Amino acid sequence: MPDSDKPRPTLRTIAELSGLAVPTVSRALNDAPDIGVATKEKVRAIASQIGYVPNRAGLRLRTGKTNVISLVLCSDHEVTDHTGQLVSSIADALRDTRYHLIVTPYFPGEDPMKPVRYILETGSADALILNRIEVEDPRVAYLLRRQFPFATYGRTKWRDQHPYFDFDNVAFGRIAAQELVRSGRRRIAMLTPPLTQNYAQDMLKGAREAIAKTEAHFEAIPGSSSDESGEDIKEHIRDFLLRRTDIDSIIAPSSTAAIFASVGAEGAGRVLGQDLDIFAKEAVPFLQHFRHAIKVVREDVQNAGSFLAKAAIRAIEAPNKAPSQDIISPKQF
Repeated sequence: MPDSDKPRPTLRTIAELSGLAVPTVSRALNDAPDIGVATKEKVRAIASQIGYVPNRAGLRLRTGKTNVISLVLCSDHEVTDHTGQLVSSIADALRDTRYHLIVTPYFPGEDPMKPVRYILETGSADALILNRIEVEDPRVAYLLRRQFPFATYGRTKWRDQHPYFDFDNVAFGRIAAQELVRSGRRRIAMLTPPLTQNYAQDMLKGAREAIAKTEAHFEAIPGSSSDESGEDIKEHIRDFLLRRTDIDSIIAPSSTAAIFASVGAEGAGRVLGQDLDIFAKEAVPFLQHFRHAIKVVREDVQNAGSFLAKAAIRAIEAPNKAPSQDIISPKQF
């Protein structure tokens, strides 16, 4: 890295060290298709060695672009294995491209449109990645109207018009209900995400379809959601099970929800694997180290982040091509 009192490295610095012309260096750093792989690797290696950082203000003046992709996240989420995996995998997928990741938060009680409008009005990113997707998500409607590049982790009613990556939550709900019934459970409850979110509806749909073919009973837990704080989930699950002694299993949509549901169940005097089962999905395999009796499927968030990063780049660079879309199935046990 250069000393702080030395001149900042520029494209010309790289050109002099590499023996290449400045335009060639610029195109190599911007991953131009007409520049060979060996040249790109040479230029990037020199840039890394000398600590070259693009002047984004100058870039924006010259091109109208920032080479930034913003992941918009709500700050009321606790830092979980899911969130960490998503941020890490997006950043990793962008590492060898011209694009850089920034995380733009919004806060509890704020309009989720606020960061989206801010980014568009200030021109602070070239594309957005959104999660916690609603069926009729106003952010997606706004971005479609503005024809601004974006990708979503989840699907909307306009899914045919935009890039997305999604976990097959219908399959998750179905697998969870089927496995619980197969284990002898007959009174199954689900701790859902907020019902405005598409994946909550999908989880419920899958579980209901599976339960309809059996003698078992299924319901959503009233007055609670997996987006609450861990302490609130714990208290709600404890109180729910104290009232509903007939419930013998709970489906949870995340590792965090499963952990606090487990603690709440134990607070109600339940014993996991004996008079209560919990079935959950997780991004990193650790739930069964927390409580061996928890039943799990794997959600491949690493693959999700990588896909979303590439989908956002495609939306920027090839806006007239069909949007990148994919759905991945649960990895069971």
